[in-house]
Amino acid sequence: MKFFGYFRSSAAFRLRIAMNLKGLDYEFTLVNLQAGDQGGEEFKAVNPQGRVPALIVGNDTLIQSLAIMEYLEETYPDPPLLPSDPLGKAKVRAICGVIACDIHPLNNLAVLNYLRDKIDLSEADREKWYRHWVKEGFDALETMLSRSKEKGKFCFGDRPTLADVCLVPQIVNAQRFNCPLDCYPILSEIFEACMCIKEFSDAHPTEQEEASYLS
Repeated sequence: MKFFGYFRSSAAFRLRIAMNLKGLDYEFTLVNLQAGDQGGEEFKAVNPQGRVPALIVGNDTLIQSLAIMEYLEETYPDPPLLPSDPLGKAKVRAICGVIACDIHPLNNLAVLNYLRDKIDLSEADREKWYRHWVKEGFDALETMLSRSKEKGKFCFGDRPTLADVCLVPQIVNAQRFNCPLDCYPILSEIFEACMCIKEFSDAHPTEQEEASYLS
């Protein structure tokens, strides 16, 4: 498998965690988002959307982190990252959706660059934008998990699921943008539990080779 990603991309971060948890090997290709590699012809030939991650499997190219992780779950089911029952699966996917469909798309690099270049928002206003959408999503997640009878050490039970795989990169991004997190004790507790697991900590942006030479 060939993995196209960028160390700071939270979507690529998700996939790194999932690949680590599944114990899967891959060849990595850097797509430098800061340098604009995602808009170049070479990467657009891989993913016309110009987004990371992308995963080449045999003669096929998969895009969109959630879709790729679902593929990995079905193809490499051990260890499982989804509950076995349909209701449990739906609850885990709902947490993934809050993060990957509601928080992240509003705060990704393309949106922040658009706010800077086309709307002419100041850095301070862009940070307000970022923190607003993090707060909206984290408020909902904290409440959801406080009411969940399935919550254990992790978002759903006592072993990581795709919900945790999505949560950790979003919290790391929130830390980077100095979003207040003290009011989210449940999310923080889950985050700390995840980061004690090597497969999560090894996937952290600062642990990637390109972090040593890219700012």
